[in-house]
Amino acid sequence: MVVRRLSGLQKDVLRLYRDCLRAVHKKPEESRPRFYAFVRREFERNLDIKRTDVKAIEYLLRIGRRRMEQYTSPNVRDIGAV
Repeated sequence: MVVRRLSGLQKDVLRLYRDCLRAVHKKPEESRPRFYAFVRREFERNLDIKRTDVKAIEYLLRIGRRRMEQYTSPNVRDIGAV
């Protein structure tokens, strides 16, 4: 079995995904399924980006971190359909 090492960018993407999922746990229980669905949809939407497209990945990481900061605010209790 060949184990492929993850690049730094791949690790950053996984870290952001895990951080987003952890942030969902801090939201009210009744809105968590919508937050989970939103996080999953946002990451799945960008699955077709090539690993070699470093600029696009870095851009999306910045956008993702910014959005996570916004959505982790205690004032945001629920998320609508996007």
